[in-house]
Amino acid sequence: MALLAAAVKRASPMSRAFAPILRCMGNVPENTVYGGPKTQSPDQRVTVTHLKQKYKKGEPITMVTAYDYPSAVHLDSAGIDICLVGDSAAMVVHGYDTTLPITLDEMLVHCRAVARGAKRPLLVGDLPFGFYESSSNQAVDSAVRVLKEGGMDAIKLEGGAPSRITAAKSIVEAGIAVMGHVGLTPQAISVLGGFRPQGRNVASAVKVVETALALQEAGCFSVVLECVPPPVAAAATSALQIPTIGIGAGPFCNGQVLVYHDLLGMMQHPHHAKVTPKFCKQFAHVGEVINKALVEYKEEVTSSSFPGAAHSPYKISAADVDGFSSELQKLGLDKAASAAAEAAEKINRSK
Repeated sequence: MALLAAAVKRASPMSRAFAPILRCMGNVPENTVYGGPKTQSPDQRVTVTHLKQKYKKGEPITMVTAYDYPSAVHLDSAGIDICLVGDSAAMVVHGYDTTLPITLDEMLVHCRAVARGAKRPLLVGDLPFGFYESSSNQAVDSAVRVLKEGGMDAIKLEGGAPSRITAAKSIVEAGIAVMGHVGLTPQAISVLGGFRPQGRNVASAVKVVETALALQEAGCFSVVLECVPPPVAAAATSALQIPTIGIGAGPFCNGQVLVYHDLLGMMQHPHHAKVTPKFCKQFAHVGEVINKALVEYKEEVTSSSFPGAAHSPYKISAADVDGFSSELQKLGLDKAASAAAEAAEKINRSK
Protein backbone atom coordinates (compact mmCIF):
# COMPACT_ATOMS: atom_id res chain seq x y z
CA MET A 1 0.00 0.00 0.00
CA ALA A 2 2.88 2.33 0.77
CA LEU A 3 4.34 1.73 -2.69
CA LEU A 4 0.94 2.39 -4.27
CA ALA A 5 0.54 5.64 -2.33
CA ALA A 6 4.01 6.72 -3.43
CA ALA A 7 3.19 5.91 -7.05
CA VAL A 8 0.01 7.97 -6.90
CA LYS A 9 1.92 10.85 -5.33
CA ARG A 10 4.51 10.75 -8.12
CA ALA A 11 1.83 10.64 -10.84
CA SER A 12 1.47 13.71 -13.01
CA PRO A 13 -1.50 16.06 -12.44
CA MET A 14 -2.93 14.90 -15.79
CA SER A 15 -2.79 11.20 -14.88
CA ARG A 16 -4.32 11.93 -11.47
CA ALA A 17 -7.12 13.85 -13.18
CA PHE A 18 -7.96 10.78 -15.26
CA ALA A 19 -7.81 8.39 -12.30
CA PRO A 20 -11.55 8.49 -11.47
CA ILE A 21 -12.36 7.69 -15.11
CA LEU A 22 -9.84 4.88 -15.44
CA ARG A 23 -11.35 3.06 -12.47
CA CYS A 24 -14.55 2.76 -14.51
CA MET A 25 -12.95 1.76 -17.79
CA GLY A 26 -13.62 -1.64 -19.27
CA ASN A 27 -10.16 -2.28 -20.68
CA VAL A 28 -8.77 -3.52 -17.37
CA PRO A 29 -5.80 -5.85 -17.98
CA GLU A 30 -6.74 -9.53 -17.92
CA ASN A 31 -5.03 -11.81 -15.44
CA THR A 32 -3.39 -13.68 -18.31
CA VAL A 33 -0.84 -10.84 -18.34
CA TYR A 34 -1.12 -9.02 -15.01
CA GLY A 35 -1.65 -10.45 -11.56
CA GLY A 36 -3.61 -8.71 -8.85
CA PRO A 37 -5.91 -9.12 -5.90
CA LYS A 38 -8.99 -9.68 -8.11
CA THR A 39 -8.79 -11.88 -11.18
CA GLN A 40 -11.09 -11.32 -14.14
CA SER A 41 -13.43 -13.88 -15.63
CA PRO A 42 -15.57 -13.85 -18.78
CA ASP A 43 -18.63 -13.31 -16.58
CA GLN A 44 -17.22 -10.01 -15.32
CA ARG A 45 -16.16 -8.26 -18.51
CA VAL A 46 -16.68 -8.82 -22.23
CA THR A 47 -13.54 -8.21 -24.26
CA VAL A 48 -12.64 -8.35 -27.95
CA THR A 49 -11.17 -11.80 -27.24
CA HIS A 50 -14.51 -13.01 -25.87
CA LEU A 51 -16.30 -11.73 -28.98
CA LYS A 52 -13.87 -13.64 -31.17
CA GLN A 53 -14.63 -16.78 -29.18
CA LYS A 54 -18.38 -16.29 -29.59
CA TYR A 55 -17.86 -15.73 -33.31
CA LYS A 56 -15.88 -18.95 -33.71
CA LYS A 57 -18.56 -20.88 -31.81
CA GLY A 58 -21.32 -19.39 -33.95
CA GLU A 59 -22.96 -17.71 -30.96
CA PRO A 60 -24.93 -14.53 -31.87
CA ILE A 61 -23.58 -11.25 -30.48
CA THR A 62 -25.90 -8.67 -28.91
CA MET A 63 -25.29 -4.93 -29.04
CA VAL A 64 -27.49 -2.04 -27.91
CA THR A 65 -26.82 1.69 -27.68
CA ALA A 66 -26.69 3.55 -24.37
CA TYR A 67 -26.16 7.22 -23.67
CA ASP A 68 -26.32 7.66 -19.89
CA TYR A 69 -25.88 5.90 -16.56
CA PRO A 70 -29.44 4.46 -16.26
CA SER A 71 -29.47 2.95 -19.77
CA ALA A 72 -26.00 1.52 -19.20
CA VAL A 73 -27.13 -0.15 -15.97
CA HIS A 74 -30.08 -1.71 -17.81
CA LEU A 75 -27.81 -3.10 -20.53
CA ASP A 76 -25.43 -4.43 -17.91
CA SER A 77 -28.24 -6.17 -16.02
CA ALA A 78 -29.61 -7.73 -19.22
CA GLY A 79 -26.23 -9.26 -20.11
CA ILE A 80 -25.84 -7.42 -23.44
CA ASP A 81 -22.43 -8.16 -25.02
CA ILE A 82 -21.59 -4.72 -26.46
CA CYS A 83 -22.71 -1.31 -25.28
CA LEU A 84 -22.40 1.26 -28.07
CA VAL A 85 -22.33 4.93 -27.14
CA GLY A 86 -23.58 5.98 -30.53
CA ASP A 87 -23.62 9.35 -32.23
CA SER A 88 -27.33 8.56 -32.60
CA ALA A 89 -27.46 10.41 -29.27
CA ALA A 90 -27.69 13.51 -31.46
CA MET A 91 -31.15 12.37 -32.59
CA VAL A 92 -32.69 10.44 -29.70
CA VAL A 93 -31.20 12.47 -26.83
CA HIS A 94 -30.44 15.94 -28.21
CA GLY A 95 -33.38 16.13 -30.61
CA TYR A 96 -31.53 16.79 -33.87
CA ASP A 97 -32.75 15.43 -37.21
CA THR A 98 -29.36 13.86 -38.04
CA THR A 99 -26.25 12.61 -36.25
CA LEU A 100 -24.07 15.36 -37.70
CA PRO A 101 -24.31 18.13 -35.05
CA ILE A 102 -23.00 16.22 -32.01
CA THR A 103 -19.43 17.07 -30.98
CA LEU A 104 -16.64 14.98 -29.52
CA ASP A 105 -16.89 16.79 -26.17
CA GLU A 106 -20.62 16.01 -26.03
CA MET A 107 -19.93 12.37 -26.91
CA LEU A 108 -17.37 12.16 -24.10
CA VAL A 109 -19.99 13.23 -21.55
CA HIS A 110 -22.20 10.35 -22.69
CA CYS A 111 -19.25 7.94 -22.71
CA ARG A 112 -18.25 8.73 -19.13
CA ALA A 113 -21.80 8.29 -17.86
CA VAL A 114 -22.12 4.93 -19.61
CA ALA A 115 -18.73 3.76 -18.35
CA ARG A 116 -19.92 4.33 -14.78
CA GLY A 117 -23.02 2.21 -15.34
CA ALA A 118 -21.97 -0.70 -17.57
CA LYS A 119 -19.45 -2.98 -15.90
CA ARG A 120 -19.80 -6.13 -18.01
CA PRO A 121 -20.31 -5.18 -21.71
CA LEU A 122 -17.56 -4.21 -24.12
CA LEU A 123 -17.82 -0.41 -24.35
CA VAL A 124 -17.60 1.10 -27.83
CA GLY A 125 -17.75 4.83 -28.52
CA ASP A 126 -18.64 6.40 -31.88
CA LEU A 127 -16.26 8.92 -33.41
CA PRO A 128 -18.60 11.81 -34.33
CA PHE A 129 -18.65 13.56 -37.67
CA GLY A 130 -15.94 16.20 -38.07
CA PHE A 131 -13.45 14.68 -35.65
CA TYR A 132 -11.58 12.08 -37.71
CA GLU A 133 -11.94 12.92 -41.42
CA SER A 134 -9.22 15.57 -41.79
CA SER A 135 -6.20 13.33 -41.21
CA SER A 136 -5.05 10.12 -39.59
CA ASN A 137 -3.51 12.19 -36.81
CA GLN A 138 -6.87 13.80 -36.05
CA ALA A 139 -8.51 10.37 -36.06
CA VAL A 140 -5.96 8.90 -33.66
CA ASP A 141 -6.15 11.93 -31.35
CA SER A 142 -9.95 11.68 -31.19
CA ALA A 143 -9.84 7.92 -30.59
CA VAL A 144 -7.33 8.36 -27.78
CA ARG A 145 -9.65 10.85 -26.09
CA VAL A 146 -12.59 8.41 -26.34
CA LEU A 147 -10.55 5.83 -24.41
CA LYS A 148 -8.69 8.09 -21.97
CA GLU A 149 -11.42 10.62 -21.23
CA GLY A 150 -14.51 8.61 -22.13
CA GLY A 151 -13.62 5.31 -20.50
CA MET A 152 -14.41 3.25 -23.61
CA ASP A 153 -12.76 -0.02 -24.67
CA ALA A 154 -12.93 0.62 -28.42
CA ILE A 155 -14.17 3.09 -31.01
CA LYS A 156 -16.48 2.81 -34.01
CA LEU A 157 -16.13 4.75 -37.22
CA GLU A 158 -18.04 4.82 -40.47
CA GLY A 159 -16.15 3.41 -43.44
CA GLY A 160 -16.57 4.09 -47.12
CA ALA A 161 -13.98 6.56 -48.38
CA PRO A 162 -10.35 5.41 -48.61
CA SER A 163 -9.37 8.12 -46.12
CA ARG A 164 -11.63 6.55 -43.51
CA ILE A 165 -10.12 3.12 -44.12
CA THR A 166 -6.70 4.71 -43.62
CA ALA A 167 -7.95 6.36 -40.42
CA ALA A 168 -9.17 2.99 -39.12
CA LYS A 169 -5.76 1.43 -39.86
CA SER A 170 -3.92 4.27 -38.09
CA ILE A 171 -6.13 3.97 -35.00
CA VAL A 172 -5.56 0.21 -34.83
CA GLU A 173 -1.80 0.75 -35.19
CA ALA A 174 -2.04 3.20 -32.27
CA GLY A 175 -3.25 0.30 -30.14
CA ILE A 176 -6.98 1.00 -30.15
CA ALA A 177 -9.63 -1.54 -31.14
CA VAL A 178 -11.86 -0.37 -33.99
CA MET A 179 -15.33 -1.42 -35.12
CA GLY A 180 -16.17 -0.49 -38.71
CA HIS A 181 -19.53 0.54 -40.17
CA VAL A 182 -20.73 0.11 -43.77
CA GLY A 183 -23.98 0.28 -45.73
CA LEU A 184 -26.11 3.21 -44.67
CA THR A 185 -23.59 5.46 -42.96
CA PRO A 186 -25.63 8.27 -41.36
CA GLN A 187 -22.70 10.69 -41.27
CA ALA A 188 -22.61 10.56 -45.10
CA ILE A 189 -26.24 11.49 -45.74
CA SER A 190 -25.10 14.61 -47.59
CA VAL A 191 -23.52 12.34 -50.22
CA LEU A 192 -26.10 9.55 -50.00
CA GLY A 193 -28.99 11.97 -50.41
CA GLY A 194 -30.61 11.14 -47.07
CA PHE A 195 -31.15 8.05 -44.95
CA ARG A 196 -31.23 5.61 -47.86
CA PRO A 197 -30.67 1.84 -47.82
CA GLN A 198 -27.53 0.68 -49.60
CA GLY A 199 -26.63 -2.43 -51.61
CA ARG A 200 -29.86 -2.48 -53.62
CA ASN A 201 -28.16 -2.78 -57.00
CA VAL A 202 -25.12 -4.75 -58.18
CA ALA A 203 -22.58 -1.93 -57.93
CA SER A 204 -23.78 -0.79 -54.52
CA ALA A 205 -23.92 -4.36 -53.17
CA VAL A 206 -20.37 -5.07 -54.32
CA LYS A 207 -19.21 -1.82 -52.71
CA VAL A 208 -20.69 -2.87 -49.36
CA VAL A 209 -18.72 -6.14 -49.42
CA GLU A 210 -15.52 -4.51 -50.67
CA THR A 211 -15.67 -1.79 -48.00
CA ALA A 212 -16.25 -4.37 -45.28
CA LEU A 213 -13.24 -6.35 -46.51
CA ALA A 214 -11.15 -3.18 -46.55
CA LEU A 215 -12.10 -2.43 -42.93
CA GLN A 216 -11.14 -5.98 -41.98
CA GLU A 217 -7.80 -5.54 -43.75
CA ALA A 218 -7.32 -2.29 -41.80
CA GLY A 219 -7.55 -4.29 -38.57
CA CYS A 220 -11.16 -3.81 -37.44
CA PHE A 221 -12.39 -6.46 -35.00
CA SER A 222 -16.00 -6.22 -36.23
CA VAL A 223 -18.14 -4.46 -38.83
CA VAL A 224 -21.67 -3.03 -38.53
CA LEU A 225 -23.86 -3.59 -41.61
CA GLU A 226 -26.69 -1.06 -41.70
CA CYS A 227 -29.75 -1.01 -43.96
CA VAL A 228 -28.66 -3.46 -46.63
CA PRO A 229 -30.68 -6.35 -48.15
CA PRO A 230 -30.26 -9.68 -46.33
CA PRO A 231 -28.45 -11.40 -49.28
CA VAL A 232 -25.85 -8.62 -49.30
CA ALA A 233 -25.37 -8.92 -45.54
CA ALA A 234 -25.08 -12.69 -45.89
CA ALA A 235 -22.41 -12.29 -48.58
CA ALA A 236 -20.41 -9.83 -46.48
CA THR A 237 -20.70 -12.06 -43.42
CA SER A 238 -19.47 -15.06 -45.43
CA ALA A 239 -16.59 -13.12 -46.97
CA LEU A 240 -15.32 -11.72 -43.67
CA GLN A 241 -13.37 -13.46 -40.94
CA ILE A 242 -14.59 -11.04 -38.26
CA PRO A 243 -18.10 -10.68 -36.78
CA THR A 244 -20.74 -8.63 -38.58
CA ILE A 245 -23.34 -6.78 -36.51
CA GLY A 246 -26.55 -6.10 -38.39
CA ILE A 247 -29.03 -3.27 -38.05
CA GLY A 248 -31.78 -3.41 -40.64
CA ALA A 249 -29.67 -5.98 -42.48
CA GLY A 250 -31.65 -9.16 -41.92
CA PRO A 251 -30.96 -12.32 -39.90
CA PHE A 252 -27.72 -13.52 -41.50
CA CYS A 253 -25.22 -11.38 -39.56
CA ASN A 254 -23.20 -12.64 -36.60
CA GLY A 255 -25.00 -10.27 -34.24
CA GLN A 256 -27.59 -7.51 -34.05
CA VAL A 257 -27.73 -3.95 -32.74
CA LEU A 258 -30.65 -1.62 -32.07
CA VAL A 259 -31.00 1.86 -30.62
CA TYR A 260 -32.08 1.78 -26.96
CA HIS A 261 -34.96 4.23 -27.36
CA ASP A 262 -36.24 2.51 -30.50
CA LEU A 263 -36.39 -1.05 -29.19
CA LEU A 264 -38.04 0.07 -25.94
CA GLY A 265 -40.70 2.17 -27.69
CA MET A 266 -39.45 5.00 -25.52
CA MET A 267 -40.98 8.02 -27.23
CA GLN A 268 -44.17 8.73 -29.14
CA HIS A 269 -43.31 12.36 -29.78
CA PRO A 270 -43.78 13.29 -33.47
CA HIS A 271 -40.11 14.24 -33.79
CA HIS A 272 -38.95 10.83 -32.65
CA ALA A 273 -41.61 9.00 -34.65
CA LYS A 274 -40.25 10.43 -37.88
CA VAL A 275 -36.72 9.15 -37.16
CA THR A 276 -37.71 5.69 -35.88
CA PRO A 277 -36.53 3.24 -38.57
CA LYS A 278 -38.87 0.77 -40.29
CA PHE A 279 -36.69 -2.21 -39.39
CA CYS A 280 -36.90 -1.66 -35.64
CA LYS A 281 -39.01 -4.04 -33.57
CA GLN A 282 -40.39 -2.43 -30.43
CA PHE A 283 -39.91 -4.96 -27.65
CA ALA A 284 -41.83 -2.75 -25.22
CA HIS A 285 -43.91 0.43 -25.16
CA VAL A 286 -42.09 2.20 -22.38
CA GLY A 287 -43.08 5.62 -23.67
CA GLU A 288 -46.76 4.87 -23.04
CA VAL A 289 -45.99 3.86 -19.46
CA ILE A 290 -43.97 7.05 -18.92
CA ASN A 291 -46.70 9.26 -20.36
CA LYS A 292 -49.37 7.56 -18.22
CA ALA A 293 -47.28 8.01 -15.06
CA LEU A 294 -46.66 11.70 -15.78
CA VAL A 295 -50.37 12.37 -16.40
CA GLU A 296 -51.30 10.60 -13.15
CA TYR A 297 -48.66 12.61 -11.26
CA LYS A 298 -50.01 15.86 -12.67
CA GLU A 299 -53.59 14.90 -11.73
CA GLU A 300 -52.69 13.95 -8.16
CA VAL A 301 -50.70 17.14 -7.62
CA THR A 302 -53.41 19.38 -9.02
CA SER A 303 -56.05 17.59 -6.92
CA SER A 304 -53.83 17.83 -3.80
CA SER A 305 -53.96 14.06 -3.28
CA PHE A 306 -50.17 13.80 -3.58
CA PRO A 307 -48.24 13.80 -1.39
CA GLY A 308 -50.34 12.30 1.38
CA ALA A 309 -49.26 10.98 4.74
CA ALA A 310 -47.75 7.85 3.20
CA HIS A 311 -45.28 9.98 1.24
CA SER A 312 -44.57 12.50 4.00
CA PRO A 313 -42.29 10.30 6.12
CA TYR A 314 -40.36 12.83 8.17
CA LYS A 315 -41.83 13.26 11.63
CA ILE A 316 -41.78 15.90 14.33
CA SER A 317 -43.29 15.19 17.72
CA ALA A 318 -46.42 17.00 18.97
CA ALA A 319 -44.35 18.59 21.73
CA ASP A 320 -41.82 19.91 19.22
CA VAL A 321 -44.63 21.24 17.01
CA ASP A 322 -45.96 23.20 20.00
CA GLY A 323 -42.49 24.49 20.81
CA PHE A 324 -41.86 25.38 17.16
CA SER A 325 -45.18 27.27 16.97
CA SER A 326 -44.34 29.12 20.18
CA GLU A 327 -40.97 30.22 18.80
CA LEU A 328 -42.61 31.38 15.55
CA GLN A 329 -45.09 33.48 17.54
CA LYS A 330 -42.22 35.10 19.42
CA LEU A 331 -40.81 36.08 16.04
CA GLY A 332 -44.10 37.68 15.10
CA LEU A 333 -44.92 34.92 12.62
CA ASP A 334 -48.39 34.07 13.88
CA LYS A 335 -49.67 32.85 10.48
CA ALA A 336 -46.67 30.55 10.10
CA ALA A 337 -47.27 29.18 13.61
CA SER A 338 -50.90 28.45 12.77
CA ALA A 339 -49.88 26.83 9.46
CA ALA A 340 -47.45 24.50 11.25
CA ALA A 341 -50.08 23.47 13.82
CA GLU A 342 -52.76 22.89 11.17
CA ALA A 343 -50.38 20.84 9.02
CA ALA A 344 -49.49 18.61 11.96
CA GLU A 345 -53.15 18.07 12.72
CA LYS A 346 -54.02 17.20 9.08
CA ILE A 347 -51.14 14.71 8.77
CA ASN A 348 -52.17 13.03 12.00
CA ARG A 349 -55.79 12.79 10.85
CA SER A 350 -54.86 11.22 7.50
CA LYS A 351 -52.84 8.39 9.02
